[in-house]
Amino acid sequence: MDFQLTHVYGDCLELAYRGRPLFRYTYMPETPAVEAPKPYFHPLYTLDGDVVTLFRPHDHRWHHGLAMTCAHLSGENFWGGGTYVHRRAGGQGPGYVVLDNIGRQAHQAWDQIDCTPDGVVLRERLLWITQAGATWINEARRIAVTEVDPARGCWRLEFGTRLTNVHAEPLVFSSPTVEGRPKAGYGGLFWRGVRAFTGGAILMGGGLEAEGDEADVIGKAAPWLAFVGQHDGVDRSATLLFLDQPGNPRYPNKWFVRAQAFACASFALTFDEAYTLPPGAALALDYHIVVGNGAWSRAQIEAYISRAAR
Repeated sequence: MDFQLTHVYGDCLELAYRGRPLFRYTYMPETPAVEAPKPYFHPLYTLDGDVVTLFRPHDHRWHHGLAMTCAHLSGENFWGGGTYVHRRAGGQGPGYVVLDNIGRQAHQAWDQIDCTPDGVVLRERLLWITQAGATWINEARRIAVTEVDPARGCWRLEFGTRLTNVHAEPLVFSSPTVEGRPKAGYGGLFWRGVRAFTGGAILMGGGLEAEGDEADVIGKAAPWLAFVGQHDGVDRSATLLFLDQPGNPRYPNKWFVRAQAFACASFALTFDEAYTLPPGAALALDYHIVVGNGAWSRAQIEAYISRAAR
């Protein structure tokens, strides 16, 4: 069998392809409460065997590889760490404050764990629970790997989620930029890259690109974003291609991305505009991430997207 899926019950799932590790998905994390515990992918590997995620970096302990997050949700923090407050108490200026508002995502059950010659499909149920213990969101999550291409040196991770508001009031998904901090519209499905990728190159649909500094592209809308970085210790690079899907609200996505201080990127649905979810309503999101060996050019990226669309 090409795919090998290992389930460490009550902890994680690990996926490999022909003996090559692809990811570990920890679904019952033991991270501190201040980091907004949430399921996460780490390590995430290229087919060359190089790790492209970072877990609990010293500058932002709540950055957990690749994870679904929300920094501001009707006053609750499902991101971790401090909450951005534009006008703090006592007349102080804007800044981050650790409040009693840090929620968590709690795994409930696996509805599907299928590993076949054609790929792997996982379906998970989760609850988003506030620090006070109230359940605000029922989440149904789909994780799939159905494409591995050793000849082209890449594989694709599919991540779909359906977030249903089970709170008695509307839920407002927001971000620090919506709350008043410029160019800090992070949230959603968020990737933190390894330290070696700092200063990497960013390419985006529509001809947008930057190298080493995200200032010219952060917050811009495009159907895709690619981050190219170089590994330490080996003479290799890697490319992560983030693909928004046409059925998503606010397509094409506005991107939160950094390269200068560290490497990260997120599908930022609420980069600079809040999204309100009425009681009983659901927000459905579908994202794909391609993990590739080597430094992909724009021509390679566009050729891959063209083939995938057929």
